[in-house]
Amino acid sequence: MDKKLQFSGLWAVILGGSSGFGFATVEKLALHGMNIAVLYRETSAAEKLLKEKFIKIAASNATTILPYNINALDDPGRASFIKDFAACAGKHSVKLLLHSIARGNLKPLVVSQTTISAVGDLVEADDVYNVLSIEDLQLTAYAMSTSLLDWTRLLLNAELFHGDGRIIGLTSEGAHKYWEGYAAVSMAKASLESLAQYMAVEFSTYGLKTNIIQAGVTETSSLKRIPGSEKLIEMCTKRNPFGRMTKPNDVAGVIYLLCTEESFWINGSIIHVDGGEHCK
Repeated sequence: MDKKLQFSGLWAVILGGSSGFGFATVEKLALHGMNIAVLYRETSAAEKLLKEKFIKIAASNATTILPYNINALDDPGRASFIKDFAACAGKHSVKLLLHSIARGNLKPLVVSQTTISAVGDLVEADDVYNVLSIEDLQLTAYAMSTSLLDWTRLLLNAELFHGDGRIIGLTSEGAHKYWEGYAAVSMAKASLESLAQYMAVEFSTYGLKTNIIQAGVTETSSLKRIPGSEKLIEMCTKRNPFGRMTKPNDVAGVIYLLCTEESFWINGSIIHVDGGEHCK
């Protein structure tokens, strides 16, 4: 079979597809004939360039790429998407739901005593240093974890999922290790891993397989926002058995594999895609 026709007539819904893992997955799946609905949040200037890239990818692979610059985390945005997308894709056509939303708060839990002493005891620490609030934790958890459940139910209720559909989320080593300023995201990622196990069991009755990919440290725009990311990059490059960081294309290749017929028995797994970085 021509690989470009492998996923002919099928669709992927990618939440967060304007850069990094999401965009690399758009390129990879289109190469194999899958149509793609891409959701993202970008400025008008950035979106113009992004749409030009999507048009080129779609034309070179004879696929359809539908761009949606909407808020994937609120009900009006989702309802608008479902109405438009269902008319284009048709029922039982979504092979993949990829959750690649990177929207979280990178703040400390508390101000160190050293810092407080330097500025005086009367400083309102929460205002000046912007430590994590409970609302920050809740918003990050929803954006990077539990919103996957809402999206899965939404596609399922609209009868859009294929009978052998795949659901994939993305986690990181930071879910289990201390990274500076990463507490809210770490908790969200740990929550996502737990959620995926339950989804793997409870959505199996609909033919859906749910898995999580733990990518190695990858130099994306999201990584650069983490405090001390330069040190993290240096450390992980040294740790990696292959002496390099993970690339978005490395991860996109595994997402493709998880969409193939041969991977149908993989369900409820956390798959390391890091060249063995987690071994050291």
